[in-house]
Amino acid sequence: MKGLFLACCVLVTTYTLAQPKPTRTRLFDSDWRFLKDSTVQAEQPAYNDANWRKLDLPHDWSIEDLPNQAQDQVAGPFSRASVGSTSTGFTVGGTGWYRKSFTLSSSEKGKTVLIHFDGVYTETDVWLNGHHLGYHPYGYTPFSYELSPYLLASGQKNVLAVRVKNLGQNSRWYTGSGIYRHVWLTVAEPVHIAPVGVSITTSQITGKSTQVQLTATIENTSGKPMPILVQTTLIAPNGKSVSATSRQTIPLSANGKVESKQVLTVTNPQVWAPETPHLYKATVVIIAGRKRLDSLVTTFGIRSIEFSASRGFVLNGKRVLLKGGCIHHDNGPLGAAAIDRAEERKVELLKANGFNAIRTSHNPPSTAILDACDRLGMLVIDEAFDMWQRPKKPQDYHRFFDTWWQRDLTAMIQRDRNHPSVILWSIGNEINERADPSGLEITKKLADEAHRLDPTRPVTEALCVFWEHPGNVWEDSDKAFALLDVGGYNYEWKHNESDHQRHPERIIVGTETFAKEAFENWQQVEKHPYVIGDFVWTAMDYMGETAIGHTIVQPKSDKDSTKAVLPWPWFNAWCGDLDLIGFKKPQSYYRDVVWRNSPISLAVHSPIPDGMKETVTNWGWPDERQSWSWSGLDGPGAEGEPLQVRVFSRSPLVRLELNGKLIGEQRISDSTITAIFTVPYQPGILKATSFENGKPTGTVELCTAGKPHHLRLTADRSTIRANRNDLSYVAVEVVDEQGIVIPSADFPVTFQLSGVGELAGVGTANPTDLSSFQQARKTTFRGRCLAIVRPTGTTGSISLKASSPNVQPGELMITVR
Repeated sequence: MKGLFLACCVLVTTYTLAQPKPTRTRLFDSDWRFLKDSTVQAEQPAYNDANWRKLDLPHDWSIEDLPNQAQDQVAGPFSRASVGSTSTGFTVGGTGWYRKSFTLSSSEKGKTVLIHFDGVYTETDVWLNGHHLGYHPYGYTPFSYELSPYLLASGQKNVLAVRVKNLGQNSRWYTGSGIYRHVWLTVAEPVHIAPVGVSITTSQITGKSTQVQLTATIENTSGKPMPILVQTTLIAPNGKSVSATSRQTIPLSANGKVESKQVLTVTNPQVWAPETPHLYKATVVIIAGRKRLDSLVTTFGIRSIEFSASRGFVLNGKRVLLKGGCIHHDNGPLGAAAIDRAEERKVELLKANGFNAIRTSHNPPSTAILDACDRLGMLVIDEAFDMWQRPKKPQDYHRFFDTWWQRDLTAMIQRDRNHPSVILWSIGNEINERADPSGLEITKKLADEAHRLDPTRPVTEALCVFWEHPGNVWEDSDKAFALLDVGGYNYEWKHNESDHQRHPERIIVGTETFAKEAFENWQQVEKHPYVIGDFVWTAMDYMGETAIGHTIVQPKSDKDSTKAVLPWPWFNAWCGDLDLIGFKKPQSYYRDVVWRNSPISLAVHSPIPDGMKETVTNWGWPDERQSWSWSGLDGPGAEGEPLQVRVFSRSPLVRLELNGKLIGEQRISDSTITAIFTVPYQPGILKATSFENGKPTGTVELCTAGKPHHLRLTADRSTIRANRNDLSYVAVEVVDEQGIVIPSADFPVTFQLSGVGELAGVGTANPTDLSSFQQARKTTFRGRCLAIVRPTGTTGSISLKASSPNVQPGELMITVR
């Protein structure tokens, strides 16, 4: 299935959180009770949970401080005894219980009631009033149950109980534990639109119009046949109706299901794209006689996609180069908790740093992050699995694959097929059996099922060299690639051109690449239309796979040590373009020049002691800083020591100056974007300028910081909503009197918060800081730390104060509306 894939996609907004009042589908996150205990039997409604902790979802218990820490450990979530060890960053799983009591009103009597979980890690059992509703083993896919048969009469208390087990070595990265994504409750008439039962696509878009094809699945649990009227209206981004209302009368059998298919025309469509993420709305109403039975508002974007080896990836008729990054699902100091603003901020940060695409490695993402991608304009490779039948960890998803793959793939695609941001389905990552007969059979089954569920998007899979089968060669992957629409290459850009000679029809995407090879990968994308993009591993730091991006300083006489994983106290992979709290790392400044988003960048390597050398892992980056502050805070620094300075530019000539004096000029060849200088350190201003045809094209300066003076607090948003799903991220920086960050400042900071908010988390970029993410203190790392403020749900104001010995404190106010 090669060539053209055209689609318009939708997002079911009744599953989102911005609901002004309880509606057909409402958020079910508040007022749960929680206990982490594997011995209790809490499924029966009479069980006494009065002493359990009260909390709101989303919730991740693995990010919380561990009780009764040993003396050699810190008061945080980490333990040397962690079953996941380096893979999950020494965090702890276990078994947890959640319970929620609720009543239904008399007006809801006789209606169909459904519970929706967007993601629970990992093995989950759910009971209502003591009745077991079901078991779900995959921690990343959504699932639903009907509650109606077991609900008590209106006004009586119903008890929902959820047991979550996160046991054994079941992941290669930090997963979090518990109900870490949203839960919704749907109360609908017996005749209603099915969950994820609306799908919208478009035909070829012309400059003047497009046809919107909407399919709605209607369910009838009333036991009575009846004719129904399905009515659909489309609303433009400006809030005005864009077409005549479509009406269709169809018969609905008793306890049956029927599909309503309607076609509406949109004239002068405003297309969805990363630069212009225009979103439309569709309202679907079901009417029987004069009674309105159900309605659903969906938000969708009109866009066309096309993939070919000759034109590359074409969006709305124009070729788009995918500036991509892989991401894991954790949110740093918040753990895996998929709070709306945390997911949105991640997308904002990546957009601000040049990315136009993400790969949800290696699992389906939250609804919240796809909602953000739709709103903000971020393209998505939506990935299903990290393993199939063969394990990567002893207790991972391979145990469930044969029984559950179809249900889980269906759950992902039916939930996500309507997001305009999603452009590719990925069925797997570095699958062990990918080129074996069993793996090829599975590849075909998965690809065929994805095409059946959604014929509008191509299917990919990420393949790498056969490190698990040393006798195999790269060409043995050909049979697997032949079953895919787009070939995913992990770290194999050197095969792009030779593979194209062998298979000129193959479409290639760099599904994982090394940051230090960003220039080489991007050259391939710019040069060859059959290479549609580059997805770096990773766009942002994440917990687990500890230290795969580290550097080591070792004696020159030693053999290079490129061991990809380091043990305790590392908990962070340290391979992101952005760090764990969202700030740029050196490779991000390099990528700015690679992607032509900045004309010039500058990096200074930290001093390497005599007789020593630096070794960098494949995923790592040299220990460079965007800093010219190498004087010690408490003693002599690097004065007079020769430091390596790298200047990155696509201009042919760069000039470097220190305190107004010329250090040197270098010409940059077409085969690189890097010029290297050696500069004896002295405080002042280091300035680099790029030139083309004798004219400056860009300049960048690094200034030496003075003595630490005060803490500077900067909120990403100083006004937030009185909603538990909003957050304010407050950066805390140790600065001198001129406001320059002190990069060597590792200062203890204490927080005081008052008003209508709480401290949801604190953190730094430090990959070995095992202290608590939840207590009101943190030690800065390279002059920075972060406080995350969450509203309690009422309007008012929040005061946050940060203090540290020997510097002036900082304070700011956050308005909650």
